[in-house]
Amino acid sequence: MTNETWGLVCNEIQKTIGESNFETWIKPLALRDLNGGVASFSAPTSFLGDWVSRNFGDEIKHILARNGAHVDRLEFTVGQARPTATSAPAASTAATPAAPSTAVNQDPTIGAPIDSRFTFDSFVVGKPNELAHAAARRVAEGGPVTFNPLFLYGGVGLGKTHLMHAIAQELRSRQPEARVVYLSAEQFMYRFVQALRERDTMGFKELFRSVDVLMVDDVQFIAGKDSTQEEFFHTFNALVDQQKQIIISADRAPGEIKDLEDRIKSRLQCGLVVDLHPTDYELRLGVLQQKVDQYRLQYPGLVICDGVLEFLAHRISTNVRVLEGALTRLFAFASLVGREITLDLAQDCLSDILRASERKVTVEEIQRRVGEHFNVRLSDLVGPKRTRTIARPRQVAMFLAKQMTSRSLPEIGRRFGGRDHTTVMHAVKRIEALRATDTQIAEDLELLRRMLEA
Repeated sequence: MTNETWGLVCNEIQKTIGESNFETWIKPLALRDLNGGVASFSAPTSFLGDWVSRNFGDEIKHILARNGAHVDRLEFTVGQARPTATSAPAASTAATPAAPSTAVNQDPTIGAPIDSRFTFDSFVVGKPNELAHAAARRVAEGGPVTFNPLFLYGGVGLGKTHLMHAIAQELRSRQPEARVVYLSAEQFMYRFVQALRERDTMGFKELFRSVDVLMVDDVQFIAGKDSTQEEFFHTFNALVDQQKQIIISADRAPGEIKDLEDRIKSRLQCGLVVDLHPTDYELRLGVLQQKVDQYRLQYPGLVICDGVLEFLAHRISTNVRVLEGALTRLFAFASLVGREITLDLAQDCLSDILRASERKVTVEEIQRRVGEHFNVRLSDLVGPKRTRTIARPRQVAMFLAKQMTSRSLPEIGRRFGGRDHTTVMHAVKRIEALRATDTQIAEDLELLRRMLEA
């Protein structure tokens, strides 16, 4: 297998495991030989080779097989990797608008590349993310540290990484002399373990504690890694003591990250913790409209009919990356076959994505989740009791059943102990009204929705 072919394989791996994982674990590798069903790689450290073998080995073998190279085993030897062997074009991230070319900014000694497509201007703001956007803007202005840390959390494809990159770019633009470091939690862990192996922990400490702004993405990945958590804790404290800005992202709130030390949870919660809520219809439509404006430069003359964007915004509701990826496929397909983008074309071209995006939540699953959340037995939830501690969770469950399933009001009522459809209607209206005035109810609903859509 030639280095050119390995480069093509790297493209597929990058799309599969994500750009951050690719930059950290795959890019440092170089393919040395492929013989007798064994793929031999050069790796900068044995730790990196062991990590890749355990976490990405099966995926690498699968992709190699798809490209005509049958591999039974991967071997890693420590040596200087050849960058040209694994240099692959940066894959377009679905959560960001496509652009003809992409520039990256990177600290020469530490950190991951910053993608120039992730800017505040390209971030579509709506009600689910307006607080996170405003907080990110404030931190990106520099000046006195007000939120430390700024902790952004939310599900996949909601814009956490986009905001992290946007902050880094804005800070570097305003303060070119400042050391702004962005990296994933996995990269932080890898660098720390490498320092331990090379007996250079003092160098690691000096490197990370001399930065002006530290940005760590996906911090949940250090949970359960005792030594890494210890070093992260001390790095965090040292930077806070120096009034240096820290910005963290994760897929859930600090208190919900399992196996994360309590003292770290406490430190993370002492700043501003902001949730990026699941997207609503208006935000998804705005994302699509922005992407269409860019694609019209790439595909001049291509016609997209009325109702297509609205259809996609309604049907693909859980993940912006999937939504944008669907639009990318749609434009590419229409361009190749020379047809305008109609609703029928969209349904045919995106049938697999649309099937995967169909709501599969059942009333029974909603009842179970709500019961667990409010510590109410299922028999009480569907039973005759009307005490407040049971009636409110029951109304929440009815509201979610109406919002997240295709069941009619009479059908929902039957699943709640044979209640009349007017009871369900009253519950839906009551919770809708409370959601606008009661922050606790609003938070409960968002948390339950995320768990049910996960």
